[in-house]
Amino acid sequence: MSTHSKTATAQPDSARAGNLYRLAIVGAASLKGKEVAEVLSDRNFPALDTKLLDDDESLGQLETVGDEVSFIQSVRAQEFDKLDFTFFACDQDCTRKNWKTAREAGSAIVDLSYALEDEPGAIVRSPWLERQLGQVLAFDLQPGPSVTAHPAAVVMALLMLRAQKFSPIKNAVATVFEPASEHAQKGMDELHEQTVNLLSFQQLPKNIFDTQVAFNLISRYGENATPPMASVERRVLKHYQRISGAQAPLPSLLLLQAPIFHGHAFAIHLRMEQVVDVERFSQMLSGEHVNIAQPADEAPSNVSVAGQGNIQLSVKPDPNDANGVWLWAAADNLRIAATTAVECAETMAATRPRGKIQ
Repeated sequence: MSTHSKTATAQPDSARAGNLYRLAIVGAASLKGKEVAEVLSDRNFPALDTKLLDDDESLGQLETVGDEVSFIQSVRAQEFDKLDFTFFACDQDCTRKNWKTAREAGSAIVDLSYALEDEPGAIVRSPWLERQLGQVLAFDLQPGPSVTAHPAAVVMALLMLRAQKFSPIKNAVATVFEPASEHAQKGMDELHEQTVNLLSFQQLPKNIFDTQVAFNLISRYGENATPPMASVERRVLKHYQRISGAQAPLPSLLLLQAPIFHGHAFAIHLRMEQVVDVERFSQMLSGEHVNIAQPADEAPSNVSVAGQGNIQLSVKPDPNDANGVWLWAAADNLRIAATTAVECAETMAATRPRGKIQ
């Protein structure tokens, strides 16, 4: 039992007075689950108790949430009792199996697995984009699932919306370099094993990507890979449309699997209606969540953004087109996904009964 749980049992009156919430992270040992726990701590989310749940392989494992160390427990129906928020950072099968149990127990649902993106009442969300568009969402006391928008869709939509403050975009083309961490720990492990085996002339494991990823760039996985790269491209574009609506043009998108462990990189070409003044254009793009790299700064890269919550961006004029501009961006995919999830919970917290434990 976590220290939080003991405190909740011993001091119910102070808990009611503190307007605190009970949480669960399903998939607590996953890359996304660990990141959610870290962001909850960084943002001082008002949590009384955070349950860490995962599959049998992770049972008993110790994880840290804020200043507390907790054991990972099994995903069972009784664990969802009296929860306010449940973050599903597990695989899609686990989310589909358990989310209704959590909802029926009274918990609001935040889905990082994308399993619920097409469920009735579910909303694909990015609070960053909601603020950019001036949207204020109204939630029921028991809202539908909040599905975190794909981090690549969040980055592209935010940059496109801000670019349009300079002038309308006539054409947009984006190449997104996908990291192995988008395939969870197993994807990271396979890239590592492929790299080691190639250097030692051993056979390559291909259980996740069904093709060579190490020292390679590919535009599609092997036939047995799940999900196929084409479906990931479709998800990115679908989420882009859901969070930006008709406010930003849909880019032509090419997704490439890069031999990198962590962090998205983006090469985006925009053709504007006006001649691009790079300095003024950069000013339009800068602001909350976007850091513009200066000439003396380190160039944005998947390494430089590791653990960072913002998008790093450099802007370069197109030498062949005065109306064209290149954007080179990098962002920590796991941090953006976790931040999106926690901000979704923060915006829903206003609809939860305050000063009351269910």
